[in-house]
Amino acid sequence: MLATKLFRPSRRERLVERRRLIEELDRSLAEHHRLTLVSAPAGFGKTTLLGDWLDSLAPRRTDVDIAWLSLDGADNDPARLLRHLVAALRRCGVEVDPGPDSSDVAAALADLVNELTGVGERRLLLVLDDYHVIDDAAVHEAIGFLIDNLPRGLHLVLATRSDPPLPLTRLRVRDQLVELRAADLRFTPEEARDFLNQVMGLDLTTRDVEALEARTEGWAAGLQLAALSLRATRTRDETDRFIGDFAGSNRFVIDYLVDEVLARVPPETHRFLLHTSVLDRLTGPLCDAMMGGAGGIDGADGAGTLARLDRDNLFVVALDAERSWYRYHHLFADVLHARLLAEQPDAAPALHRRATAWYADHDMLPEAIRHALLGGDAARAAHLVERAVPRTRRAREDATLLGWIGALPDDAVRRSPVLSLVAGWSMLMAGDLDATERRLDDADAALAAGEGDPELRTTWAETEDLRTAPATVSVYRAALAQARGDTAGTVDHACRALDLAAPDDHLVRGSAGGFLGLAAWAAGDVERAIATFSDAVRSLRAAGNLVDALDSTVVLADMWLTAGRPEEARRLYDRALATATAQGEPYPRATADLHVGLAELDLERNDLDGAQAHLDTAKTLGERTSITENRHRWYVAAARLRAATGDHAAATDLLDQAQALFRPGFYPDLRPIPAVRTRVQIAAGDLESASRWARDAGLGLDDEPVFLREYELLTLVRLHLARHGRSDQVLRTLRRVRAAAEPARAATLLEVGILAALARHAAGDTPGAVAELTHAAGRVPEPQSHARLFLDEGAPMVALLGEAARAGDDPARRILGSARTRPPAHTGGGPADPLSGRELDVLRMLASDLTGPEIARQLYVSLNTLRTHTKHIFTKLDVNTRAAAVRRGRALGLI
Repeated sequence: MLATKLFRPSRRERLVERRRLIEELDRSLAEHHRLTLVSAPAGFGKTTLLGDWLDSLAPRRTDVDIAWLSLDGADNDPARLLRHLVAALRRCGVEVDPGPDSSDVAAALADLVNELTGVGERRLLLVLDDYHVIDDAAVHEAIGFLIDNLPRGLHLVLATRSDPPLPLTRLRVRDQLVELRAADLRFTPEEARDFLNQVMGLDLTTRDVEALEARTEGWAAGLQLAALSLRATRTRDETDRFIGDFAGSNRFVIDYLVDEVLARVPPETHRFLLHTSVLDRLTGPLCDAMMGGAGGIDGADGAGTLARLDRDNLFVVALDAERSWYRYHHLFADVLHARLLAEQPDAAPALHRRATAWYADHDMLPEAIRHALLGGDAARAAHLVERAVPRTRRAREDATLLGWIGALPDDAVRRSPVLSLVAGWSMLMAGDLDATERRLDDADAALAAGEGDPELRTTWAETEDLRTAPATVSVYRAALAQARGDTAGTVDHACRALDLAAPDDHLVRGSAGGFLGLAAWAAGDVERAIATFSDAVRSLRAAGNLVDALDSTVVLADMWLTAGRPEEARRLYDRALATATAQGEPYPRATADLHVGLAELDLERNDLDGAQAHLDTAKTLGERTSITENRHRWYVAAARLRAATGDHAAATDLLDQAQALFRPGFYPDLRPIPAVRTRVQIAAGDLESASRWARDAGLGLDDEPVFLREYELLTLVRLHLARHGRSDQVLRTLRRVRAAAEPARAATLLEVGILAALARHAAGDTPGAVAELTHAAGRVPEPQSHARLFLDEGAPMVALLGEAARAGDDPARRILGSARTRPPAHTGGGPADPLSGRELDVLRMLASDLTGPEIARQLYVSLNTLRTHTKHIFTKLDVNTRAAAVRRGRALGLI
């Protein structure tokens, strides 16, 4: 990134003192408002005002640290914005480490809020300049979260040309917002006089100043443009004539004044301004490149020319204290660029090519790509994107990468195997399997063309991605085969990828090995699946791919659950979660998925409070700490939790949301969402809807048990039992499933035993049902860890468990004990609940000066657990800040 994004504008030696605005900004800080919004059109001096305020604040408030970030269009990528925010905070001493694979702005801000709760007497000002360039909804959501949860020590300032989609109305009502708008920023007659006569060096009468102030309505840029034009007047008559003719709306004033300014500057200055107008930021060597080595004004180089423009107030803004980087006033830059297109319509592409070359030579690839695209040089842009792919993917800047692919012409993408693979990956993420296959065909065709056309190959960037492209194509084809239920094809393509990969191509080998493990799992060979997939995970770790290694934990844990070993799944999740959090916060992607997995384990053993706590933590971390192909799992787990409490309607709604998020092609679909919904409908007594699913599924009780459809088949058995009770057909189906599951799929054997017990019970054979149930429970090491599998069958199963418990069956007794667990404490709505004992302990700690991590250590809990307790406290007390929770707690006599 450019370090200049972190520097606030340097104070000019000659500057109008705007004491009334400085005092208003001081008030916003002193009175602990959440947000200061400086919102006005271009040219109203927003950035200058904030820079002046912060310079004046530093000697007066030594307890205030200042973090500044100038935003640009690239910050619409949440991962990139996160890195820039972290860099800005580090400059003022706030140490936040996002980790190598993190891309979640919301999670990072949540962690920042917790870290700053113990900031003590120090204050932190976070200024985001040019916020109007942000149009990404995820970024707005993250900033909105920050505003809603600001600790007392943090104050946010936004400078923007237009009001952002943030909760401004609510903040106004609560007196948590200070606003400075165009009406506030307009120069008063006194300020206009000081600016025109003292700063710009004119000698205007009071009447002249009042006329210009009235006609510009105090618009700073208009006054500056007028002053530059007036500098060229030589006589009183010329001055009077200029001021007398000066009229019209801002748009016409701009056109008139820019014509006057540009018409009066020397030709070399005019040329310099136009040729550098395509740049977002200016530095001496870059300007030299843009001028073709011809120099700047009066023979000066680019750096000297920028310094002169700065001295002359010609709409350049210094971006660092050393004045080595500048930018044009945004409006002035827009007008300059328009003039360039009008005067030299063929010059812009060549200028963009010069900028591309300079940025590429300095390894500033995002900037180089932007200018290549603007200059219409698709071939160069494609080559640069190929170079940028490895680092961009490692940083998980997915939005940036996909934006580049979308901006390139389709033929440029198709000519490149690497770019075709990226495009195929994007289609796979979108769930469009046919489009994915077409892109993989493009990659194969490009590789073949490169073999026969050495000149074509020279246009490709020589990267690791290009070297491994043939193997990567096979990996993606394995994913396609799996998505289509073609287990044999999955194995064939994965084996081909392994044949093509070198011994140290750990990422390819890990991915291909993973698909072999998934194919074994889809075939029901759980032992081989666990062994093969574990080897693949080790390869991913050797590749240094943290996110994929964490994500693989979810799959491996599911395999252990199939084997009837939930304790092994929990061990994997705990170890992966420790790895994910070891490098500090914010956490990497897949962290939320680990909490969802733990929620599922807690749900299975009927620990509903524990399941809800993990789901709340996953939601707090945000979807950007979840892998795209796993996001549906949160909704499935939440639906099963709601169903466990009897809220079947909410469960159905959540499953509908899960279905919309489900993406095929990554893992075997062993628990199809429609079948999960059907089980909820059966539990709710909605057999008509469940029967519609059965007709659509194209499945019968006499079908041979195939593991990929086992969940659906056992769902059909439940429907048959609910409608007809025991039948010989049901028992035959269960015997076939049991035979197919022997000996390794212990979870299936348990489920079959439960259903067989229900069938016998429905036929009036209670002793046989109890014996079946006891035998089934003996097939797994910890039957109580599968409590929901029993309890979800409702009253008949509870009656059977009671019979088994009276017969001395200890697992049945423990499962019945867990059935008395109350519903989860937090359900995301409803009236406030009393605080639990642990939550009272946390609330008392919140009233201290301890930071979040210090409180966690005092209570011997993880930081994530502390966050969950804190969120419950905020919900129950109807507050959204630590300070408010403490005040409310004291008012209620809780502390």
